[in-house]
Amino acid sequence: MPLSDSSASSAKITRRAASELARAESLTSPRFVGRRQSLIEDARKGREAAAAAAAVEATEPGEQIVFEEEDGKAVLNLFFTLRVAQSPALSRALKVFETFEAKIHHLETRPSRKSSAGNLEHLDYLVRCVVHLSDVNTLIGSLKRTAEDVRTTKEVKVHWFPKKISELDRCHHLVTKYDPDLDQDHPGFTDPIYRQRRKAIGDLAFSHKHGTPIPRVDYTQEEIATWREVYSMLTEVNTMHACSEHLEAFGLLEKHCGYSPDNIPQLQDVSSFLRERTGFQLRPVAGLLSARDFLASLAFRVFQCTQYIRHASSPMYSPEPDCVHELLGHVPMLADKTFAQFSQNIGLASLGASDEDIEKLSTLYWFTVEFGLCRQGGEVKAYGAGLLSSYGELLHALSDEPERREFDPEEAAVQPYQDQNYQPVYFVSESFTHAKEKLREYVAGIKRPFSVRYDPFTESVEVLDDPLKIRAGLECVKDELKTLTDALNVLA
Repeated sequence: MPLSDSSASSAKITRRAASELARAESLTSPRFVGRRQSLIEDARKGREAAAAAAAVEATEPGEQIVFEEEDGKAVLNLFFTLRVAQSPALSRALKVFETFEAKIHHLETRPSRKSSAGNLEHLDYLVRCVVHLSDVNTLIGSLKRTAEDVRTTKEVKVHWFPKKISELDRCHHLVTKYDPDLDQDHPGFTDPIYRQRRKAIGDLAFSHKHGTPIPRVDYTQEEIATWREVYSMLTEVNTMHACSEHLEAFGLLEKHCGYSPDNIPQLQDVSSFLRERTGFQLRPVAGLLSARDFLASLAFRVFQCTQYIRHASSPMYSPEPDCVHELLGHVPMLADKTFAQFSQNIGLASLGASDEDIEKLSTLYWFTVEFGLCRQGGEVKAYGAGLLSSYGELLHALSDEPERREFDPEEAAVQPYQDQNYQPVYFVSESFTHAKEKLREYVAGIKRPFSVRYDPFTESVEVLDDPLKIRAGLECVKDELKTLTDALNVLA
């Protein structure tokens, strides 16, 4: 219904009064803090204006990302040129970073290639910053309006990977391919008591956190009997066919960690032993880990180890990793320093690698750490855990039936393998040192926008993606070399 003239006048007065009251309140309200509020508003408007103006100039979404973080931030390396004579140019450029709330980690300048000898008319800038992923393109577009030759490193999308040993708590993605609850071919599939036991031990691993003791398992008499049968047969055959490093470590494990036919060692005891020998440690795991998570653990010298044991009906075979395979096969080899370094190098190479490279590295792991052979004393010996924990596969590998080839990482990384039957092909290394050098050459060919370096003091991985970090690493190496040189001089 339309308002009368008097009603309309009253409405105008009311609106005017409300407007004046709102204005008065805005000046006296505690929420209004004068110039500070104005600066915040200016920044907001400036940000919106910059975003709108830069949208036309921005490149395709995601093209500029160098390294994506978990919290929606992107680490960006930006290169651009400014004229020295234009003094406001740098302040305007820095204002762009401020507007988009970019956190600058590194800023570096050098004479531009545009400048003639002795003339610093232009300067090239390198800025490494962290900015929200949604602001990457508009930030770059805004910078192009202030600076010249704005460019970034080429696109590389990098998978998240742990940088601290505590972050291995997040590397728990299991492959259920051989889960006894799902796999009808698993020996324990029709045994509900075994499946319940398997799950209970697996739950201990799921609840484990870095820095806490590995939970102990009270093994049943049936489980110990299974262990005893495998232990007795493998120790006999491995005496003849295992490499010397395995045999030496196995003797120490019997002496210090309770390895015996009548006792299944506890992971905490074995972990403490390994840590003193090579810096490796064990972590309980509930089943077969994804290749990416498992390899990432090796980068920190952590071996993910199961605590459950295979079904009693099949003591000589298990379709999935169990503590028999890992305690009798993997652990003795991880007590050797050269082999431990070889294993860690595979893990370090996997950090941030593409899915294709992860597949190649896991295949390389399969033909070395799991099913590798080596030459010692003129004979072929076994060092792979899959051989040292399997009576049948070990005898097959050393027979005339399979093909044996010289270890070549390029070839081994793409060789098809069997996870249900014995391998038709095995690779033979001249020595662990030789294998480690070959692996180093192979890893150098893996394309990543950075390198990584493990710091044993902080148990963390440093991402080497700028010159300052690399220089700091070189200083550490120089200190080590100086120590070794001084030691040689003392002996001279």
